[in-house]
Amino acid sequence: MSIPQRVTEAFHRILGGAPTLLVRAPGRVNLIGEHTDYNDGFVLPMAISRAVWIALSPRTDRRVVVHSLDFGETLVVDLARVERGRGWGEYIKGVAWALEQAGSNLRGWQGVVAGDVPIGAGLSSSAALELAVARAFAEVSRLTWAGRAMALLAQRAEREWVGVPCGIMDQLISAVGRAGHALLIDCRTLETRYVPLPDGVSVVVMDTGTRRRVSDSAYQERRRECSVAAQRLGVSSLRDLSEEQLTGPGNRLSGSLLRRARHVISENARTLAAAEAMVRGDAGTLGSLMDASHRSLRDDYQVSSPELDAIVACAWRESACLGARLTGAGFGGCAIALVRSMEVEEFTSHVTAAYAKMTGLTPSLFVCAASEGADVSPIG
Repeated sequence: MSIPQRVTEAFHRILGGAPTLLVRAPGRVNLIGEHTDYNDGFVLPMAISRAVWIALSPRTDRRVVVHSLDFGETLVVDLARVERGRGWGEYIKGVAWALEQAGSNLRGWQGVVAGDVPIGAGLSSSAALELAVARAFAEVSRLTWAGRAMALLAQRAEREWVGVPCGIMDQLISAVGRAGHALLIDCRTLETRYVPLPDGVSVVVMDTGTRRRVSDSAYQERRRECSVAAQRLGVSSLRDLSEEQLTGPGNRLSGSLLRRARHVISENARTLAAAEAMVRGDAGTLGSLMDASHRSLRDDYQVSSPELDAIVACAWRESACLGARLTGAGFGGCAIALVRSMEVEEFTSHVTAAYAKMTGLTPSLFVCAASEGADVSPIG
């Protein structure tokens, strides 16, 4: 049974009556451009075919009742008095809070939610939930849907309500993704450009079966190091430095600060080059840039893990693989590979077996198509 069918059937069973709307918002995978977002840099994500779905119907009051099939719990929120708590429901409450802070007059709704974006794998299940909830509120409250504006409100919800200091990439690509395309985002100006995926290749997500094993302190330490490096070189952000400036006579960095800055500067250059390669349909160059990105994340930014390195190494051994790298914050979760479409089944079979033999873990590999952003459709 598909997820849209599951949430629709569960609505009848758990909430009674029939849903009138079906909302979908996708997860995302970042092709290249890692740890550049909080340095005002460039990222190149695509919305994926895995998503969060909500079957819902409007209410006549200002209550929101949402049952999660994934967590087996029901959330009840009074929009007149939204209070902080813990757990998955904070993303729903945070979006409601952000919308009302922006002046929206929200109506209540009831729904059932489920998704197939792996939680904690670096594929932005939280942003998918936020944008699905925003789409639901917009529909029942008759709000104009503006993807970029809604993405910024969802980001505010995650930063100020949930307490996660995220960039804009996850929410923006979930809101405005386009089928068959990735989205080049300038994280300083929020300028965007759709770039087509090359013909004849598929993006394979490779879930290592591990989740981040370090605390958020490691992530915060990377952000601090980037800030210190920029200050020492007299710029507001590492975005403003070139590789020549980093290696020139005015360089005052060494050790970990030098490595962190080198990754960010080179990753920005790789991301821009990757977008241009995609416009040309040059899958080979895109793959080579992905390989270089992984080595930089492993050696200079030091956010890889033994399992991520192992699954990337398994991918690199396959002739069908044009490139592979970790994706997301690192320290666990997923890697991605750019694979010749005609050989993708053989690739996934070989990598699954090789990784299991190397690590004793069972990975999950799946092909992801670039999908549209958040949408809504009537039921019945």
